[in-house]
Amino acid sequence: MTNLISQVFKNDEKKLVTFVTGGDPDFETSLQIIKTIINNGADIMEIGMPFSDPMADGPTIQLSSNRAISKGIDLENIFSLASEAKKTKSDLPIILMGYYNLILYFGIEKFVKKCKENGVDGLIIVDLQPEEDEDLINELKKNEIDLIRLITPTTDEERLKLILKNASGFLYYVSVMGITGQKSADLNELKKSVAFIKKHTNLPVVPGFGIKNSTDVNNICKIADGAVVGSSIIKIIEENLTNKEKMLSEIDKFSKDLKNGTIVLYISVYIIFKQVLNFMRFNCDLEALTAIRDH
Repeated sequence: MTNLISQVFKNDEKKLVTFVTGGDPDFETSLQIIKTIINNGADIMEIGMPFSDPMADGPTIQLSSNRAISKGIDLENIFSLASEAKKTKSDLPIILMGYYNLILYFGIEKFVKKCKENGVDGLIIVDLQPEEDEDLINELKKNEIDLIRLITPTTDEERLKLILKNASGFLYYVSVMGITGQKSADLNELKKSVAFIKKHTNLPVVPGFGIKNSTDVNNICKIADGAVVGSSIIKIIEENLTNKEKMLSEIDKFSKDLKNGTIVLYISVYIIFKQVLNFMRFNCDLEALTAIRDH
């Protein structure tokens, strides 16, 4: 399956994947937030489908779902957000993330059709096990929409092979056990896990959970193909509910900073290269001065 997600990962640059809950704190502000993040260089945009019982999400994202639901946000609104996001940057992949109950209630065929119509390129379904994905997979394949699979630190080799069977786009590696927005990743363990996964697949591996700032992004990007940031963005929304101008300003600044985290590697190489050149020039100058003195 080839779509925008595969295209994004074709070069060697590290990718920034950002997450917000659709409709938080309200539809219009949520759309402004999404557009701001996209315009500041996000490579992939995840839009969360609000759900009343998000088992994998920490308090920050749970509250964001509650705020969206309280504003009447439903799947039709989420599709509208996806469509508007795609208009902002047509070649940027849009992913919907959420729970299978929402899709079953809406109707699998109808849901996937609406995804296709509104520019959705992939899905992350947190609670969908590979043993139970046949109905959804069949519809996604018909419509060339990727199913991004979650892999955890406890995934063994046998389980990994089963997960990879219908995975496409990239692999979302849950870098810490537990719920979103809590602990930070252990980089040594992460390095081992990414190497283990890459022995079995050519799909890009992008960790999420516990990635809070540009420094974390940079550290993760030294190991994997990109990084997912969500809770820290939503925390800015939560802390500025009474001042939307400040909220948007801080998200603007933060999202630019996150993107910079993916390119520090290349800047570092450039700085080292310059230092080597300067050292070589210094040695050449020293040799020239010595030759003049000896002459």
